[in-house]
Amino acid sequence: MQIGVDSQRAVENKRVFVIDSDDISSMALQFMLADECETHVLPDVASALAKGRDWPPQLILLGAGSIAADGADAVTRLKAQHADLKILIVCDSIEQEEVKQALALGANATLLRPLKLETVRRKVDGQLGRRAALGIPVAVA
Repeated sequence: MQIGVDSQRAVENKRVFVIDSDDISSMALQFMLADECETHVLPDVASALAKGRDWPPQLILLGAGSIAADGADAVTRLKAQHADLKILIVCDSIEQEEVKQALALGANATLLRPLKLETVRRKVDGQLGRRAALGIPVAVA
């Protein structure tokens, strides 16, 4: 099912990896992005590094729980393998210690929960260098 999909984006080949220890967040992100991106859910950073050798991503959505499990240096390892990679940290708060460390090591931005379709797509589009559609409210008389 496609929800508000721009047809140009649906045929564009932008690959996004979702790495999060929270299965519900992972599946929600995959659902929100699958219509406009080639979205892969991976269990951990090691799997992303392995898959990324043959299928390099343009963007990784990295959950704070995965950072806590794999260490903040996961950001460094991912960036070392993929020069132009963008990383969004999926978290509850930017005040979490692992989030601060990941941002200091080169993560590009955060994506805060609760996850909303519009917010997720806007953040992802921004990181992928896509222009956002200009929304001008029109009053109907």
